[in-house]
Amino acid sequence: MRALSITLLLLASSWLPAQAQTLTDGLVAVQSPHNAVETLARAERWVQARGLTVFARVDHGGGAAAAGLSLRPTLLLLFGHAKGGTPLMQCAQSAGIDLPLKLLAWEDEKGQTWLGFNDPVWLMRRHGAPDCAAAAGVRKGLDALAQAAISP
Repeated sequence: MRALSITLLLLASSWLPAQAQTLTDGLVAVQSPHNAVETLARAERWVQARGLTVFARVDHGGGAAAAGLSLRPTLLLLFGHAKGGTPLMQCAQSAGIDLPLKLLAWEDEKGQTWLGFNDPVWLMRRHGAPDCAAAAGVRKGLDALAQAAISP
């Protein structure tokens, strides 16, 4: 059973990059068949099931509405764990400005839902530590998280 789980995880993480798009420097986004609220809720359940800490959930659309402004659904999840973030900061302490990790779920002008995150490998280049080995592992985890959140 464990071998099957590992195989499925590897297949999922190998599938995701082909579906992912880099929208701008370091921002990776995948399309979701779910609306933004459900996409982020699925991601949050995955995060919590793995013992990661959810630091905040921000409803940018709700904030806009409260201010009398209009914004399509846009939700942000801040999460992480010291075992993942600390190695990044050991490579470049300034990376702490980009931590904890973040996921953004939004619906575009066509009604398509996206789930995006900052690529940790790109972040480490940004902070002058392009050879930070920990970044690749964090990226694999984010790929698996995104896959779980957008799966049917």
